[in-house]
Amino acid sequence: MKDFFKYLFASMLGFFLSAVIVFIIIFVIIVGAISSIDSDKTVTVSNNSVLFLNLDQPITERTPKNPFGNLPIVGGTEKDGIGLNDLLKSIQRAKTDDNIKCIYLNVSSPNAGFATMREVRNALIDFKKSHKKIIAYSEVFTQGAYYLASAADKVYLNPEGALEFKGFSSELTFFKGTLEKVGVEMQVIRVGNYKSAVEPFILDKMSDYNRKQVTAYVGGLYNTFLTDIAKSRDIQKDSLYKIADDYRIREPQDAVNFKMVDALKYKDQILEELKGLSGRTRGENVRTVSINDYVKNNTETGSGKDKVAVIYANGEISGGEGNDNQIGSERISRAIRKARLDDDIKAVVIRVNSPGGSALASDVIWREIVLTKKEKPVIASFGDVAASGGYYIGCAADSIFVQPNTITGSIGVFGLIPNFQNLMTNKLGITFDGVKTGKYADIMATNRPMTAGERFIIQNELNRIYSGFISRVADGRKKSKAYIDSIGGGHVWIGTDAVQIGLADRIGSFNDAIKAAAKKAKIKEYKVVEYPDVVDPLKSFMDESTDRIKTYYTKQELGDNYMLYQQMKKVIASSGIQARMPFEAVIK
Repeated sequence: MKDFFKYLFASMLGFFLSAVIVFIIIFVIIVGAISSIDSDKTVTVSNNSVLFLNLDQPITERTPKNPFGNLPIVGGTEKDGIGLNDLLKSIQRAKTDDNIKCIYLNVSSPNAGFATMREVRNALIDFKKSHKKIIAYSEVFTQGAYYLASAADKVYLNPEGALEFKGFSSELTFFKGTLEKVGVEMQVIRVGNYKSAVEPFILDKMSDYNRKQVTAYVGGLYNTFLTDIAKSRDIQKDSLYKIADDYRIREPQDAVNFKMVDALKYKDQILEELKGLSGRTRGENVRTVSINDYVKNNTETGSGKDKVAVIYANGEISGGEGNDNQIGSERISRAIRKARLDDDIKAVVIRVNSPGGSALASDVIWREIVLTKKEKPVIASFGDVAASGGYYIGCAADSIFVQPNTITGSIGVFGLIPNFQNLMTNKLGITFDGVKTGKYADIMATNRPMTAGERFIIQNELNRIYSGFISRVADGRKKSKAYIDSIGGGHVWIGTDAVQIGLADRIGSFNDAIKAAAKKAKIKEYKVVEYPDVVDPLKSFMDESTDRIKTYYTKQELGDNYMLYQQMKKVIASSGIQARMPFEAVIK
């Protein structure tokens, strides 16, 4: 009887705790839903306001639709960010908004690629045509932050702050030694000397081919960086190069002496200046509206029945559905078909920001672009990167727009098959045995080395895929296969070079691509619609919360080694046949 009550009490306690947990989850969802309703409300912009542009947040392709973003989820302190689409639209709207008198740009360490930052930077330069001022201030300017800030009318640095201006460096991580120690052999097959995505697994340093293209890639980015700053700050580009090369900016006053910033000021002094620019008196506070609130007032652009569809292809390419940060061939293909079959949509812009991925999934998306191109104009706009599979899906467009610092090309394929035999058998004592009905029944097995016959078969398959890849590009770009092969082979190009060699048509912004699509469709009044629909917020919340918790504790445990952990995860994910950019270089 005593045991009965003990088990009964334990069951009741378990039921009670489960009910409490369920109640908490439901409560969180309800609070999140209510907060999302409030967060989506438009904001009232008072007259004589300053638009506070905080760019120390992720700048994604589209603003994340996370109704639970403000809830205190573990690991949820990181901001969801703002979409480039909304950011550009808001800066353009502020240009003609009588209530906005100036922009206060605060940025220390932006979370965006250089092509994305150039889009924002050019939007700020266009804003200044309204004769409204932009004031930039920071306690610390990283190089990316200064690149954005240099577009402002005035750039101010904290008197005890720092401005980083030292040139670009790129460092690649190699795993050959680690893999040898744990007993893993990466079996590599590739097409193209420049297709160097496999090098971190088979070499301990860059090959001559890869060093050549990384040098050109980093040099091209740096040239655009210096050219844009030189124009905005009215400093000779050669002088900027010398300042960085000699590391002349060693203390705050150096930044003033070399005209990199206009003055050293504290934040209270900045606020006083903003008061004057916005028409406020000394005793009044500055009226500000944050960019994250201001975007809530964005409305559907354009007018009329005709539409231009923008289809976002963002992330690595794979089969299946994907999500807002991963290109799933089914989801993107469905969006392209929807735009093709809608008679009100007169033109399509495919916005690509992808290093590539599955060769098969890339071809599936390419096919939908080709079919759509037969019905209506298709323009491609490339973001920070549209390489390998990312270039594959855009090469059939009528016209391709890039930024000077877009990374593109990388026309090539590779196969990566790990061999865990040494790890399993010699280190862990695990052996394998089995039967098969044919010599190649277990081709691509990872518990033994490839045979010569298997390698021959896979190499032929890669050659076939590569031949199809360059044929697709040759047809889309109206070039010969031989010419595309000569600039292919996995070679990565920056936007300016891509235009010169015919892989892209012109340097232009995201909005330039939309205007070009409308012009080619011969429409003047039109609305811009966006596809695919964003992922269901509740599903996104549940998925992201789990991922955030995992990420939070993994970062706590690994510290600075977290990036290496992420790269090793990609090693495992990259097995099979891939059309992917040959490296992920971190620019410092």
